Amino acid sequence: MSEETRTQQQQAPSGGDGAPVGPDPAPHGTGKALTIGAVCKALSQEFPDISISKIRYLEDQKLLTPRRTPGGYRLYSPTDVSRLRTILRLQRDEFLPLRVIRQELASGRTESDVTPSAPATDGQQRRKRPSVTAPAGGALYSLDDVVEETRADPRLVAELEDYGVIKGENRAGVKYYDETEREIVRAVTELARYGVGGRNLRAFRTSADREAALLQQILAPALRSRNTKRRQEAIEALENLAAVTTHLKHLLLIRDLRKIVG
Repeated sequence: MSEETRTQQQQAPSGGDGAPVGPDPAPHGTGKALTIGAVCKALSQEFPDISISKIRYLEDQKLLTPRRTPGGYRLYSPTDVSRLRTILRLQRDEFLPLRVIRQELASGRTESDVTPSAPATDGQQRRKRPSVTAPAGGALYSLDDVVEETRADPRLVAELEDYGVIKGENRAGVKYYDETEREIVRAVTELARYGVGGRNLRAFRTSADREAALLQQILAPALRSRNTKRRQEAIEALENLAAVTTHLKHLLLIRDLRKIVG
């Protein structure tokens, strides 16, 4: 790396995770090209968990190919941004792994073919896809909050705790649940309408534990790495593998249900 390039990188403004976002982008094609930091900001409202490192990971997986300036900065055209939005929607709304998304894009699927999630109505929040990188210290909900938002029977919540499906956290004598546990309660409440209770969910709990252990075994060395970039790549890979296993379970379930209906 030349001294001039090193100086440019040191002086470049940060794009959120320490990545240089480069100089002001110039017009490109039918619209203005955006730096990676600007893309991240533009998509953050629809995709709150978007990050520069995630966009870079998708680029490493050959799903995105932004052009580069002579100084090495990424510039994303409107077409690149549209493609990224398509990828993120397919991940979030259809739980597709990157391998399948790559095939969808190759077949000509575009942003216009992927209907975004319905916008939140008054008094509602869009449910975000759970992430393995959910920040510590996120929102917590009391039992009353969970019951009010999910319409669950308090006895069902207690049953889920008894069978280890959710755990909760005691703070000053009050039990609180995180966002993922709240959504588990919401899902089980739907199942409860068909007579499914906490005791019936031990198989789900056991299956999830085994899958988590398998994925940990696959990526353990990288996840323990002190190299920030390698660890971030491992986390992104873990998200992808979680999507792959979810997709696989869905396919296996559909296959078996087809046998039931004949």
